[in-house]
Amino acid sequence: MAIVFYFLSALTLGTALMTVLSRNPIYSAIYMIICFFSIAGHYLLLDAQFLAIVHVIVYTGSVMILLLFTLMLMNLNETHERRKITIGRITAVVAACLMGLVLFAALIKAIPEMESYKATGVDYQSVKVLGNVLFTEYLLPFEFASVMLLVAMIGAVMISKKKFNS
Repeated sequence: MAIVFYFLSALTLGTALMTVLSRNPIYSAIYMIICFFSIAGHYLLLDAQFLAIVHVIVYTGSVMILLLFTLMLMNLNETHERRKITIGRITAVVAACLMGLVLFAALIKAIPEMESYKATGVDYQSVKVLGNVLFTEYLLPFEFASVMLLVAMIGAVMISKKKFNS
């Protein structure tokens, strides 16, 4: 199990890094799909089969298809893409370093609680329990995510729409 975990972890980190570093947006999307499948493998290692299947269906199935359609609709090529100005790149690097510093500080301050596991007999992996929690406690973030995906798709169509001079 440890070998499978380390393999999946290396695959996840490698493809996530290649997603960010790849210059071609289609290759980035393919790397992201592989990353999503490796994360689903982590769910399987945690014995969360339902989450693994939902992860593959939702992220790899719908979000990545939406992303690929959007990328193909926008027709991004390096020849048509304007060069990024240096100040924008410097700002991006500074923002990424600050975000990394904040995450590192949060990781250092986090103290895990060591408690003993008590079997209560409640099945937390059942679809009924997950659906109940999703549509009661997490309904607002669930709806925000769906609206954000819709707005992103409409925005991509509006950006790629050709202007006709009449």
